[in-house]
Amino acid sequence: MFKKILITYYSRTWMTTWVAVEMARILDCDLEEIVDLKDRSGAMGYLLAWRDAMKKTLTEIKKIEKNPWDYDLVIIWTPVWAFTMASAVRTYITENKDKFKNVAFFATQWWEWDQKKFKDMRELTWKEPVFEIQFLTKEVANGDFKGKLEELMKKYG
Repeated sequence: MFKKILITYYSRTWMTTWVAVEMARILDCDLEEIVDLKDRSGAMGYLLAWRDAMKKTLTEIKKIEKNPWDYDLVIIWTPVWAFTMASAVRTYITENKDKFKNVAFFATQWWEWDQKKFKDMRELTWKEPVFEIQFLTKEVANGDFKGKLEELMKKYG
Protein backbone atom coordinates (compact mmCIF):
# COMPACT_ATOMS: atom_id res chain seq x y z
CA MET A 1 0.00 0.00 0.00
CA PHE A 2 2.73 2.48 1.00
CA LYS A 3 6.02 2.22 -0.85
CA LYS A 4 8.23 4.21 1.50
CA ILE A 5 7.61 4.12 5.26
CA LEU A 6 9.35 5.85 8.14
CA ILE A 7 8.87 4.86 11.75
CA THR A 8 9.78 7.68 14.08
CA TYR A 9 9.63 7.14 17.81
CA TYR A 10 10.54 8.46 21.22
CA SER A 11 11.30 6.25 24.18
CA ARG A 12 12.38 7.14 27.69
CA THR A 13 12.85 3.44 28.44
CA TRP A 14 13.42 0.40 26.24
CA MET A 15 9.69 -0.43 25.86
CA THR A 16 8.78 1.78 22.91
CA THR A 17 12.21 1.32 21.34
CA TRP A 18 11.84 -2.46 21.33
CA VAL A 19 8.48 -2.45 19.56
CA ALA A 20 9.49 0.26 17.05
CA VAL A 21 12.66 -1.63 16.12
CA GLU A 22 10.71 -4.88 15.71
CA MET A 23 8.13 -3.14 13.54
CA ALA A 24 10.86 -1.63 11.33
CA ARG A 25 12.31 -5.13 10.93
CA ILE A 26 8.93 -6.56 9.90
CA LEU A 27 8.26 -3.74 7.44
CA ASP A 28 11.86 -3.43 6.27
CA CYS A 29 11.53 0.34 6.52
CA ASP A 30 13.47 3.33 7.83
CA LEU A 31 13.60 4.11 11.52
CA GLU A 32 14.43 7.34 13.31
CA GLU A 33 14.58 7.95 17.03
CA ILE A 34 13.33 11.27 18.35
CA VAL A 35 15.94 12.32 20.89
CA ASP A 36 14.85 14.61 23.73
CA LEU A 37 17.77 16.81 24.77
CA LYS A 38 16.29 17.20 28.26
CA ASP A 39 17.46 14.61 30.80
CA ARG A 40 14.42 12.52 31.72
CA SER A 41 16.22 9.67 33.46
CA GLY A 42 15.35 8.36 36.90
CA ALA A 43 12.40 9.19 39.14
CA MET A 44 12.83 12.95 38.87
CA GLY A 45 13.05 12.70 35.07
CA TYR A 46 9.82 10.72 35.04
CA LEU A 47 8.05 13.34 37.15
CA LEU A 48 9.30 16.14 34.89
CA ALA A 49 8.20 14.16 31.83
CA TRP A 50 4.72 13.71 33.29
CA ARG A 51 4.46 17.42 34.15
CA ASP A 52 5.64 18.54 30.70
CA ALA A 53 3.24 16.19 28.94
CA MET A 54 0.33 17.31 31.11
CA LYS A 55 1.10 20.97 30.31
CA LYS A 56 1.64 20.07 26.62
CA THR A 57 5.08 21.65 26.81
CA LEU A 58 7.43 21.44 23.86
CA THR A 59 11.01 20.37 24.46
CA GLU A 60 14.25 20.66 22.55
CA ILE A 61 14.94 17.62 20.36
CA LYS A 62 17.97 16.56 18.36
CA LYS A 63 17.80 17.59 14.70
CA ILE A 64 16.15 14.84 12.67
CA GLU A 65 18.03 13.22 9.82
CA LYS A 66 15.12 11.91 7.74
CA ASN A 67 12.71 14.31 6.04
CA PRO A 68 9.10 13.12 6.58
CA TRP A 69 8.14 14.53 3.17
CA ASP A 70 10.26 11.81 1.52
CA TYR A 71 7.92 9.09 2.86
CA ASP A 72 4.47 7.91 1.80
CA LEU A 73 3.67 7.05 5.43
CA VAL A 74 5.18 8.26 8.69
CA ILE A 75 4.38 6.11 11.70
CA ILE A 76 4.71 8.20 14.85
CA TRP A 77 5.25 6.22 18.02
CA THR A 78 4.98 7.60 21.53
CA PRO A 79 4.85 6.41 25.10
CA VAL A 80 1.83 7.79 26.94
CA TRP A 81 2.51 10.29 29.68
CA ALA A 82 -0.26 12.12 31.54
CA PHE A 83 -2.80 10.60 29.13
CA THR A 84 -1.14 12.14 26.07
CA MET A 85 1.97 11.94 23.90
CA ALA A 86 5.47 12.54 25.19
CA SER A 87 6.77 16.10 24.88
CA ALA A 88 9.47 15.07 22.40
CA VAL A 89 6.81 13.60 20.10
CA ARG A 90 4.71 16.76 20.46
CA THR A 91 7.77 18.78 19.42
CA TYR A 92 8.52 16.48 16.46
CA ILE A 93 4.95 16.76 15.17
CA THR A 94 4.84 20.53 15.69
CA GLU A 95 8.10 21.02 13.78
CA ASN A 96 7.13 18.69 10.91
CA LYS A 97 3.33 18.81 10.55
CA ASP A 98 3.53 20.32 7.06
CA LYS A 99 5.75 17.45 5.87
CA PHE A 100 3.42 14.49 6.49
CA LYS A 101 1.65 12.92 3.51
CA ASN A 102 0.06 10.13 5.57
CA VAL A 103 0.43 9.25 9.24
CA ALA A 104 -0.25 6.38 11.59
CA PHE A 105 -0.11 6.60 15.37
CA PHE A 106 1.20 4.04 17.82
CA ALA A 107 1.39 4.27 21.58
CA THR A 108 2.88 2.23 24.37
CA GLN A 109 1.08 2.58 27.69
CA TRP A 110 0.24 0.94 31.01
CA TRP A 111 -3.57 0.98 30.70
CA GLU A 112 -6.16 0.24 27.99
CA TRP A 113 -8.88 2.83 28.35
CA ASP A 114 -7.44 6.18 27.31
CA GLN A 115 -7.55 7.44 23.72
CA LYS A 116 -6.76 11.15 24.31
CA LYS A 117 -3.24 10.81 22.98
CA PHE A 118 -4.52 9.94 19.51
CA LYS A 119 -6.95 12.86 19.55
CA ASP A 120 -4.07 15.18 20.44
CA MET A 121 -1.91 13.68 17.68
CA ARG A 122 -4.69 14.10 15.07
CA GLU A 123 -5.15 17.73 16.08
CA LEU A 124 -1.43 18.49 15.85
CA THR A 125 -0.83 16.79 12.48
CA TRP A 126 -4.08 18.02 10.92
CA LYS A 127 -4.37 14.48 9.54
CA GLU A 128 -6.68 11.55 9.98
CA PRO A 129 -4.36 8.60 10.57
CA VAL A 130 -4.33 5.53 8.36
CA PHE A 131 -4.49 3.59 11.62
CA GLU A 132 -3.81 4.00 15.30
CA ILE A 133 -3.02 1.33 17.83
CA GLN A 134 -1.77 1.01 21.36
CA PHE A 135 0.32 -1.66 22.99
CA LEU A 136 0.16 -2.26 26.70
CA THR A 137 3.42 -2.34 28.59
CA LYS A 138 2.70 -5.91 29.70
CA GLU A 139 2.27 -6.96 26.03
CA VAL A 140 5.68 -5.51 25.25
CA ALA A 141 7.38 -6.97 28.31
CA ASN A 142 6.02 -10.46 27.48
CA GLY A 143 6.70 -10.19 23.75
CA ASP A 144 2.96 -10.62 23.10
CA PHE A 145 2.90 -7.60 20.77
CA LYS A 146 4.60 -9.40 17.87
CA GLY A 147 1.56 -11.31 16.60
CA LYS A 148 -0.64 -8.25 16.89
CA LEU A 149 1.96 -6.18 15.04
CA GLU A 150 2.41 -8.71 12.24
CA GLU A 151 -1.37 -8.94 11.67
CA LEU A 152 -1.64 -5.18 11.50
CA MET A 153 1.25 -4.89 9.07
CA LYS A 154 -0.19 -7.58 6.80
CA LYS A 155 -3.39 -5.54 6.63
CA TYR A 156 -1.86 -2.09 6.11
CA GLY A 157 1.80 -2.55 5.24
